[in-house]
Parts: sequence; C-alpha cells; structure tokens
Amino acid sequence: MSTAAIPGAPLPVRTPGSRARGRHRRPERPEIPAGSPALLLAVPAAAGPESRSVVEELLSIVRSEQNGVLTAAGYLPAGRTDGEHSGGTGAERTVTELLAEAAEAGLPTPVVVPLVPGPHGFLPDLHALAAEYGAQVTDTLGPHPLLAEAVHVRLSEAGLARADRARLFAIATAADGVVLTTVGGQAAADAAGITGMLLAARLAVPVVAAALDIPGSVAEAVAHLKEMGAQNPALAPLVIGPEADAELLAAAAEESGCPSAAPLGAYQAVGQLVASTYLAALPAVAPEFGTDEAEDADGNGLRGAGRHAAQ
Repeated sequence: MSTAAIPGAPLPVRTPGSRARGRHRRPERPEIPAGSPALLLAVPAAAGPESRSVVEELLSIVRSEQNGVLTAAGYLPAGRTDGEHSGGTGAERTVTELLAEAAEAGLPTPVVVPLVPGPHGFLPDLHALAAEYGAQVTDTLGPHPLLAEAVHVRLSEAGLARADRARLFAIATAADGVVLTTVGGQAAADAAGITGMLLAARLAVPVVAAALDIPGSVAEAVAHLKEMGAQNPALAPLVIGPEADAELLAAAAEESGCPSAAPLGAYQAVGQLVASTYLAALPAVAPEFGTDEAEDADGNGLRGAGRHAAQ
C-alpha cells in the first residue's frame, strides 16, 4: 500500500529520476537561450510542390528536436517576379525578404543554415547576401556520419543494400559497388569522398564519388568500379533534393545503366543535422534582446514568416 492511501500520512514527494547511464541512454537536448536568433534554412531552389514538401518536413523535424527554436525557410532563387509570391500562399519567401524583415522588426539576425550536404554553386551568393545583413552562415551539413546512414537507408529501401550488417541474408539485387553522386562540381565530389568512406565502411563495398554536374564524371566512376571488379554497381545520390535537378539524377541512371537509390529527402537524420548545425552556431551569436521583445515583434518579421512556412 502506498503512503498516499494511509490516512494522515504525508503526500508522496515526486523525486527526479536518475539520468540513464550507458551508451544507449537518450541524449539530453540542450536548451536554447532566451532571445536566440531564428534558424533560417536557405534552400537552393525555387519554391515548388516537391521542394516545399521536403523543406516543411525537415523544419518539422527540427522543431521536434528543439521545441524552442523559431524556424523559417528562404528559397534561392526566388522563383517569382517582383511583388508576387511564386506560390501565392505567402509561404514562399526569399532569404533576402526574411533577413530584411528581421532587421526591420529589430529581431536578432537569423542564423542561416544552407540546405546542402557539401559545396554548392549557390553558397558564394548566399554568403554575400548574408554579409549585407550581418547574418552568420553555418557550414554545410556534410560530410557527416549521419549522411552516410541516410544514404545507406535509401539504398536498402531500393533493394540495393542490406538494411544492416547484422542481417546476413543475401539480396539478389545488392550492389557490389556504389557511386555516390552529388552536385556542386569537383569540390562537392571531393567532399563527398569523406562520406563515401563512411558509407563504404557500412556496406563493405567500394564507394566512389562523382559530380552529376560534370559531364562524364558518373560514367568514369562506374568504369572505375568495374575495373575494381564490381559487377553490379549502383548510384546513391548524396543530395537532399531541392539542390539537384531531377533530370540530372534520371540522366545519370539512364546513361550509366545503373540502378539508383532515391535522394535523401526529409530523412530524420537530415533534420537532426540541420538542428545540430544551428545549435553549434549559437555560442558565436550574441542575442540582442529577450523573449518579451521578440513576442512584441510577432507577426511583423521572421517570427510570422516562420509560422507560415510551417503550415
């Protein structure tokens, strides 16, 4: 019988549970300081049904990881004419618009997180634009072990790899070599090589990186794998989605004659990377005012835009 059921006994006191120990414990989420800047996700694409779906899902993952963070997405290029929103919903905003609105409302300058796994052609323009408003642009999302995990999952979903190394059953269509395809030229391919090494360790097959936007790069990588003895090479896009032309992905698979996994899309680990990249940038950013003042600016600047972007 509990003490609460005994007449005259004091009410039980709830005591905090001890923190779980060991390698399987759930990590504690860091608290976001009051007055911290918003997370502005810079999307290197025009707003459209496909890109919008991926972006909104990723922002939803970010908010589930960090409840206190204010999020919004800015599209590059704008995908609209002056004075008109591309989708007509008010949700498709540009990075320029959101940075300008934050400045006009007196909000802290947002932390800009580029939605790309590595080097990309839109980054110089993004850095130049952010510099005009004194905004910080974080590093790209990769290379990172979580990206290798995401690529592995997409390969397994396509039947091109085992779901994990512990499962020893054979897959008839499993690839014995992987071309990790990306966009952003040779610099992107070089950076993807690091994630490729992590992927190779997971799959126990050779992995070669190639740039989709360099003619002949994918074909050369496939030929290299075949020289190494691979009989069934496959393509694995190291692209989230909005930053790569879908026609490039389709053309690479057709020209190489290799099956291809799907882009990473709104995979859970990608959203986690966006959140952790933002959090890592916070110590270098000094909040300009507290939460109460941010509430006063609600609806006039980035806070209102972030709400619309999440709908």
